[in-house]
Amino acid sequence: MNQEYVNRVIDLTDPEKDIIYNMTREEAVAIVKTGDAAAVRKIDGQFALVAVDGKTIRMARSIGRPLRFFIAKLREGPCLILAERIDTIHSYLVKEGLDDQFHPSYTRMAPAHHVTTIELLGCPDPSPVHERFFAPRRNRFRNSDLDEIGRQYIGILYEEIKKWLRTRATTGPIGVSFSAGVDSGSVFLLTYHALLELGESPSRLKAFTLSVDGTGEDLKQAREFLKAVNLEIFLEPVEVQASGLDWRKTVKIVEDYKPLDIQAATMNLALLEGIRKRYPGWVYMIDGDGGDENLKDYPIEENPELTIRSVLNNMMLYHEGWGVGKMKHSLTYSGGLSRGYMRTYTTADTLGFEGFSPYTLENVIEISEGIPFIKLTDWDHEKLYALKGRIVAGGVKAVTGLEMPVFEKRRFQHGAVSMDTFRRQFPDRETDYRKEFLSIYE
Repeated sequence: MNQEYVNRVIDLTDPEKDIIYNMTREEAVAIVKTGDAAAVRKIDGQFALVAVDGKTIRMARSIGRPLRFFIAKLREGPCLILAERIDTIHSYLVKEGLDDQFHPSYTRMAPAHHVTTIELLGCPDPSPVHERFFAPRRNRFRNSDLDEIGRQYIGILYEEIKKWLRTRATTGPIGVSFSAGVDSGSVFLLTYHALLELGESPSRLKAFTLSVDGTGEDLKQAREFLKAVNLEIFLEPVEVQASGLDWRKTVKIVEDYKPLDIQAATMNLALLEGIRKRYPGWVYMIDGDGGDENLKDYPIEENPELTIRSVLNNMMLYHEGWGVGKMKHSLTYSGGLSRGYMRTYTTADTLGFEGFSPYTLENVIEISEGIPFIKLTDWDHEKLYALKGRIVAGGVKAVTGLEMPVFEKRRFQHGAVSMDTFRRQFPDRETDYRKEFLSIYE
């Protein structure tokens, strides 16, 4: 006799964190429910959406909104738990007496830019099916005019910042996580210009720069940057002690173990803790995360798995890793910035901030993927690394009229602290971070 299974779907995500500009959230969920990937692409904003249609559950998320799921087995049938975090899923299972089924590696992250479909059919449940809803056309810019590329790229970034200011960060102060690099520098100048254009007071804005033990190059760079554009008044240093940097605590917050992400998140956590201590009611933070991924500005030589050909030939490699269905794609963690954005999201969310990373939005990525990188660089590493500053600074000048200073690239975790202190604070091996993460559930 066939048994009729009863499905339970427990959605622990917070709908208030979605930002959707062109429709209601209910309308967006209805679109996801249809499974029409082309229609999902028309949802404008950042979101983590779940739609239930009988035994069929569909999910869709953008980079800026995490979404995890776990299937527990009950006598009556499967139970799908959805949440932003692994520990939220674990806490629910503990409460229900189901934690004996749990292991962090059994949780799954819905990959960004895909409609993920699960059929709750019983035991065993089939693997999820992923259909891409965001597939930007690569190399679509036919000419190699960097000024025009910059105008389009930074122009759409600027429009996204204005939309956020008009509909989300409508009141109260706005902080910029500011290292004065190309990404945070451009976001600061564009936000400043947008406030003026919208008739808002730019005094709402602060550029927060981290300095550990009074060292690091970022603070010096931040002062030089803002002096060059006559905006020094907006700088606010956040000075912390190296003894307060705790990568083990960061591992628990980020729920990952990739060294570069944990190092960056540890610094971001220190910056945000300093702001929270100083300003208990502060809400809105904006940053430049995603800018490196968009313009493929990572040192390829540091990753033995990559070549310039793999970077330039694969769509959104830095955003999605090797991609869904590939051998090296992690079901537990997704890949690329789809995974790594937890370094930014969790540190802000844990402390009660609402963060915004406009470079991660599909509308912005769509422009960057259209850049003819191969034609512009002829497979030359140094030409690739120089491209970002030229495109972004030119775009900022076109939008704001301001000459943006461009400094040599430096990772956030290296700019806020001396290298001697950095080496003392952080282990080199990924196994140390991995062991710390696994110890949470031992």
